Formats: sequence, structure tokens, C-alpha cells
Amino acid sequence: MTGLNILPVQESNGPEADRFADAPHPAEMLSLVGHQAAEFAFMDAWRSGRVHHAWLIGGEEGIGKATLAYRIARFVLANPDGKPDATTLDVAASHPVCHQIAAHAHPDLAIIRRSLNKEGKALRTEISVDDVRHGLEVFTKTASMGGYRICIVDACDELNASSANALLKTLEEPPVKGLFLLVAHQPNRLLPTIRSRCRVLPLRALEMDEVAHITSNLPAFADQPFEVHQRAAELSGGSVRRALSVLDLKKLAFNDRVQAVFQRFPRIDTTEIDAIAEQTTGRNGDDAFYRFCEICEGWLSSELIRRPHEPQALAPLSEAWTRLNEAKREVDIYNLDRRPFVIAMIAELAETARN
Repeated sequence: MTGLNILPVQESNGPEADRFADAPHPAEMLSLVGHQAAEFAFMDAWRSGRVHHAWLIGGEEGIGKATLAYRIARFVLANPDGKPDATTLDVAASHPVCHQIAAHAHPDLAIIRRSLNKEGKALRTEISVDDVRHGLEVFTKTASMGGYRICIVDACDELNASSANALLKTLEEPPVKGLFLLVAHQPNRLLPTIRSRCRVLPLRALEMDEVAHITSNLPAFADQPFEVHQRAAELSGGSVRRALSVLDLKKLAFNDRVQAVFQRFPRIDTTEIDAIAEQTTGRNGDDAFYRFCEICEGWLSSELIRRPHEPQALAPLSEAWTRLNEAKREVDIYNLDRRPFVIAMIAELAETARN
């Protein structure tokens, strides 16, 4: 694998949902790693001259869905007159379209995403119907170069009932030379009527070496030893975002500490648990807290997979999963002390393992 082609980081025009600090925005990533099949599927449609008006790009978070969406948009907008002999979605970094898209300034590209709340201080928890209507305005204007007008929705999982229906109306009666690129972490949870109007491009989780290749070539993280990138990739589950969340020796040490406690279930060491709980507190404990929750979910998932034919085990594991997510949500919403949550969660998982 060769190095990554990344545009210089653009100045942020405000907070954006799910953007990972210090990592390039998907609009700045000119390279795509690991999803050649999806790219070839779009290229086949493009060369045939019959490009479907809506593409649903689905898969786990952090595997390159938005990067693919911007890559498709970049190629289509850079070739308004068509390019039937193209074999890849590559566009030269010197092309004006690349810089326009990276700066979120291309007149024929709209991005539907969560916007700031009325106070302008924080992002909304959902994509509002006004966000959708504002994005769809791109289809009321004439394309600047006479080609396609494109709308990326990132991510469809954040649509509420009203905004999903507003989007559906346009998908049902698509504009001429209009292209929708819908990013979804859980496409099966979208409205069936939305899914039925899209061609689905499912993306797989990345291989460990692909994840390590990407993270080690990101400028802000390249100074970490490659062994650290490999270790983070092993814990990533195929997600670059998840790898970046532990791409630090201290974070990896915390991960190993929690995993060691889980491996001793149903026995627990209260002193060690107290030390773990302490690491998740305060402003500096955010990363540790969310990593702890991910490790809990990973343990529950592995147990569910390991015991598919043990009905007596499925109920307590499912109940523990539900309580984990409910308690985590309450801690976030009400800014509760994380120590009791961590201690109680480890005790519950240990008891689940015992039973």
C-alpha cells in the first residue's frame, strides 16, 4: 500500500458531528483504502451511463463511508461532461474541485448533517427537518458547470421522523441529474421506503493492516511508533476512528488494564476496579470512560457470539447490554459521577459471567 493523498487541513467552519480531533475531514481525504469493490460498483454504473440517483453507503462507524461519499462527489463534479473511460474515482489534488469540496464551498454540493442549536453553542442531537430542507435547496438551482447537483447526508442514522420524511419526498421524485449519497452506520434501521429507493453499497470493516496503514499516515499521528499503530489496529474492530481513540501508550495501557479485569471474571479485584473507575473521572477521563463502555460492549458481544445455543445465557447478557446503555446515557445527560457507574458495571458483568 502506498501513502495517503491528503489535502492540507482546512480551517474548521464550526463544530461538526463526529469529527475526530486532529484527523483529516473525509472531504480532505483523496485516498480510499480497502473498499475497491464499492468503488468499482459505482464506476461500472458511471461507465454504463445509468447512474442511480441515490446510493446508500452502509457499514460500521469509522471505516471510510463518508470518505467514499466525498470521493464519489469529487469525481462526479470534476467530470461534468462525463468520463466513460475512467477506471478509478481519482481526482488530481490540483483540481479546483478538490479544494472547493474540502472547504465546503462547492455550489453544486450540499451536506446534510446536524447543525448548531438555537443558542449556537452545541450541535443538535438530530438532523432537523430544517437541516434537510436547507440541504435540498441545491436542487432548486442550476448546476454551475451543467453537470450533477449532489447531496451527501452524514449520517442518516441521525434523521428524525420529520427530517426523514422530508428527504424521502425528494428521493421519490428525484431531480434530473441529482445525486444522493446517504451515509448510514445502521442502514437496516432506516425507513424501508428510503432504503427501497437507494442502491446499497455495503462497506466491510477494514483489515488490521489497512487500519494501521491509515493511522500511521495521518500527519497528526505519524510520530507514534508503528508498533502502537499495530496495537491500536488490533483493538479497532476494523474502524479507523476506534483505532485513533486508543492510539496512545497511556490509552493502550488503560485498555489492557480493563481487559485484564474482564479476563479474571467472575473473580474481581476491588482495588483494581477502584483504580479503573478513578481514571474515568474528571475532564481528563472522557476518553477512558468511553473506552471503558466500548470494552463492556465488546465483552457482551463476544459472549453473545460464543453462546448462540445457550438460551439461559442470552437473557442476562441482553439485559446487561440494555442496562449498560441506559446507565451510560444517564451519566452523559445528567453529568453524573462516573465512579459508581464503572464499579457497578464491572460487578454486574462479573455476576453475569458467574451465572
